[in-house]
Amino acid sequence: MAHQSDLIATNIEEYLHQHENKELLRFITCGSVDDGKSTLIGRLLHDSKMIFEDQLAAINKDSKKHGTTGDEIDLALLVDGLQSEREQGITIDVAYRFFSTDKRKFIIADTPGHEQYTRNMATGASTADLAIILIDARHGVQTQTRRHSFITKLLGLKHIVVAINKMDLVEYSEDRFNEIKAEYTEFAKGLEIENPIFVPISALKGDNVVNPSESMDWYQGQPLMSLLDDIEIGDNTNLDNFRFPVQYVNRPHLNFRGYCGTIAAGTVSVGDAVTVLPSMKTSTVKQILQPAISEENMAVGEGFAPMAVTLTLEDEIDISRGDMLVKSNDLPEMSDSLKVHLVWMNEQAMVPGSDFLIKRATSLVSGRFVSIDHQIDVNTLEKHYPEKLELNQIAQCQLQLSQVIAFDDYETVKGSGSFIVIDKYTHATLAAGMIIGKGQQVDSVQGQREYSDFEKDLNALIRKHYPEWGCKSISDLLG
Repeated sequence: MAHQSDLIATNIEEYLHQHENKELLRFITCGSVDDGKSTLIGRLLHDSKMIFEDQLAAINKDSKKHGTTGDEIDLALLVDGLQSEREQGITIDVAYRFFSTDKRKFIIADTPGHEQYTRNMATGASTADLAIILIDARHGVQTQTRRHSFITKLLGLKHIVVAINKMDLVEYSEDRFNEIKAEYTEFAKGLEIENPIFVPISALKGDNVVNPSESMDWYQGQPLMSLLDDIEIGDNTNLDNFRFPVQYVNRPHLNFRGYCGTIAAGTVSVGDAVTVLPSMKTSTVKQILQPAISEENMAVGEGFAPMAVTLTLEDEIDISRGDMLVKSNDLPEMSDSLKVHLVWMNEQAMVPGSDFLIKRATSLVSGRFVSIDHQIDVNTLEKHYPEKLELNQIAQCQLQLSQVIAFDDYETVKGSGSFIVIDKYTHATLAAGMIIGKGQQVDSVQGQREYSDFEKDLNALIRKHYPEWGCKSISDLLG
């Protein structure tokens, strides 16, 4: 929804031009159950005058039936649109809302707080630039607060705003705010989250959401809406390493063969030497075409991420969906063994050795997780060594694929460094993964797994027989 402007009435073309050229900020709200994520978004829209009158009337009516705020309007109902969400007073699916201010356009993803819907939260975070992590001032940092913070870090979000909500329920206490701030800051150090921004708010009452709070005059920072307007996001798109996963081969007649897809990273120009992976065939870019009203406007001299284009080459090469075009002087790594971070999102546990489908960009190959290097405790960030991976657990694993693929690490190129895990038989999405780098070969993985089993048994003996030494592992004993 666009903000109100006098230009709408006086010069609609100028208004549309300004609106089209505004910077876009995608952000998510996340945190534990009932921390007030949906209410916060409703308050942002309400106090920014971004709600139509008929919407407001409908919310007023629904508040009497489904509301959880007594006689006050329940702004959470603006984004909790599913019937089951309103009945339970929770968020289940990711809800997207669009609005704008004088400075920016925004896409908000309201993500669920319940542990069983962590996969939906990861979906919303995967395309975001910024995360607002809500914390209930009464309860402080919870397990889901830590889990969501961990996932936002894994997914590469560089901007974290910690909104300490429901300050009205702790009498707007500055001491309580500082206590939670200190607790989260200590946890964030372990994740290497740099410079999180803390804002005390009351989404229900409107304090420090759009307007400064009179009840918290001790807070000298900006209200949340001003922060979202002013924070320097920058463009995180990788324009250095050209990566073009082929999505579709367009062959309308004998005289044309084009390779369609979205540029995942980098730039490409007519005349660039390119290599097809994994076949290693080479050619030169002949044309770069983009959707246009007329054929005269289709050809462009250069393409860049994240443009959707069709490339034609000078040579006839066997290229199909799932192949990747890269510049010949900038080849990514290639391997069938990968070291990955895995967020398991299915109620049936992942047991190493099981076969899955691995979808990375446009390629789909079979693979199996041959070992779990370690599972990461989201509360303490300690490493554990389980035999299987349960729902919502996060681990570093060794992935063996049925064929060699070209890849980048996730931090360098998200498009070629991320994947999802699919059940071979039901085609259900089971997990999301981020590539760290080249993995161990199968033989060395087996040896590592055997050593890991031996090390776990040895550590258990040390804890049992030498508690007075204060040692929990062989590393403690030798150190």
